[in-house]
Amino acid sequence: MPMRAQFGFGGQQKEVKNMHCSKKFADVNYADDGQVYHTMDIYLPEKKAKKYPVVIHIYGSAWFNNNGKGNADLGTVCSALLNAGYAVVCPNHRSSGDAHWPAQIHDIKAVARYLRGNAGKYGLDSDFIAVSGFSSGGHLASLMGATSGTEAAVVADYKIDLEGNIGNYSDRSSSVDAVVSWSGPIDVEAMDCGGRPNGIKGSPEEALVGKPFSDETCGQYASISSPYYANAGDPPLLGFHGTADKVVPYCQAESWAKKYKASGATFEFVTVEGGGHGFNMYSEENLKRMIEFLNNQRKQK
Repeated sequence: MPMRAQFGFGGQQKEVKNMHCSKKFADVNYADDGQVYHTMDIYLPEKKAKKYPVVIHIYGSAWFNNNGKGNADLGTVCSALLNAGYAVVCPNHRSSGDAHWPAQIHDIKAVARYLRGNAGKYGLDSDFIAVSGFSSGGHLASLMGATSGTEAAVVADYKIDLEGNIGNYSDRSSSVDAVVSWSGPIDVEAMDCGGRPNGIKGSPEEALVGKPFSDETCGQYASISSPYYANAGDPPLLGFHGTADKVVPYCQAESWAKKYKASGATFEFVTVEGGGHGFNMYSEENLKRMIEFLNNQRKQK
């Protein structure tokens, strides 16, 4: 079994209990259905403001975890965002065991719609909502960007609904203004460094799709990769990837960067020498670069 399938796409992290925030709204249900996998935590910065720009940050888990919001890089990415004046939203989403693709992107889009529908209640600036994620969370973040404004698509012969109908705010936009990916499997088709379809059997993406790879299902597998949707109108993406990543190989990061460039999409690709999957990635320099990227997008908007 390939290492990526054995260990998944999500790094294990300890829960951080003392984040520097002024207020936490815990277990907010964005789908109004009482399900734990449709809850999120909203953190507001200590710095006072009339309303806060928002970053949705998604945990990594190889899409296997439906309740990981308490371990969503709280002491690194989320703390840096809060210190920079951003409200941070950490949502749960359905796992591949709860529902198959595209349920996971439907959930995150519902989060964005809910935040716009309740911005006043939580003191949020609905004019700037960005999305970030680690590992499989980075995958979902990249898809939020690449499919912003796209409700449905056809990939090969597979018709995919990219918006879904989760929650009560279908009249609100699910588009995002910027994307940050940390070690994300953005080009899932390049996970085996050119060896597809070898290695798919038993992999996290097979669990996500729910069907074995075949000529009949190749469109479904392709539909989980962001490069199929990337275009010049996408919100800018900042992607960090380590050269020593043994779970989501560096080759797929090079692959998505090449495909994004060909599509005309705006992106920055940061190679982290010696960076692994969840370690040696969150340096002060990289966290600062993330904040500068988001601040620049806000200024441009």
